[in-house]
Formats: sequence, C-alpha cells, structure tokens
Amino acid sequence: MSTNASAGVSDTPATIDDYQRMLDSLDVAIEEAQRKIESGRVYDEEKEKVRIKWIRALAYTLNVRRQITNDRDLEELAKQVERLKEQRGVSE
Repeated sequence: MSTNASAGVSDTPATIDDYQRMLDSLDVAIEEAQRKIESGRVYDEEKEKVRIKWIRALAYTLNVRRQITNDRDLEELAKQVERLKEQRGVSE
C-alpha cells in the first residue's frame, strides 16, 4: 500500500514492528508535550507563547499517531483480505 507511514522512504510496506516502533516514539513525544503543558506556572506572556507551541506540537503529534494507527490497521486488513482471497481461490 502506498498510504503507509513509510511512503516515500521505501516501496515495501511497513511491518507491524515498524508501526509499533513509530507509535512508541510518538507516545514518548506525547508524554513529554503533556508534561510541558501541565507543569510549571505561567508568569509572563513569553512563557504562555511557549506553552501554546507545546499544545500545537501535542495536537500535531496526536494526529500523526492517529494516521499511523490507521495505516497499520489498513495494512492488517489488506493482509487479511489477501489471505481470504487465497483461501477461496479468488484471483484478481
């Protein structure tokens, strides 16, 4: 599938392990962004601007995580469809 998260890097589909490594890395980034957003006090406008940037980074990272999860799920479904076609002897 050309819609997987590794598109542009390789023509081979990402494996479940590839997806899991990407999701694990994103989970670390999400936790860090949440920590930055929730901790500390805002004493001035500049610190509030930095907090807003962390919120934007968190939103972006969550969206990328959602996309990768969708790509992984679609890849798994495609494999299941192929197995079912093979079992039924259906060819394209």
